[in-house]
Amino acid sequence: MKYCLPLLLLSACAAAPSLPTTQDDTCNAGQHAALIDQDATALERVLILGMVRVTRPGDMVTMDFRAERINFVIDAHEKIAAITCG
Repeated sequence: MKYCLPLLLLSACAAAPSLPTTQDDTCNAGQHAALIDQDATALERVLILGMVRVTRPGDMVTMDFRAERINFVIDAHEKIAAITCG
């Protein structure tokens, strides 16, 4: 039984791709949902007009909220892990 807990915790880490809910999608992040789980280099092939921020683990970012800004969160494996507004 003691070995089941780590497996449960690891399975919780494999959550569904992260996108804002429809009512919170002020930056049209839903348009780019197909980019989730792709290599970060996929962003080079997409033209996004407007404010964009790309963050990686350990990056420092400002805490200002801009509803129209689209944020691409890159994970440690250089994959697009989440797309958020703000």
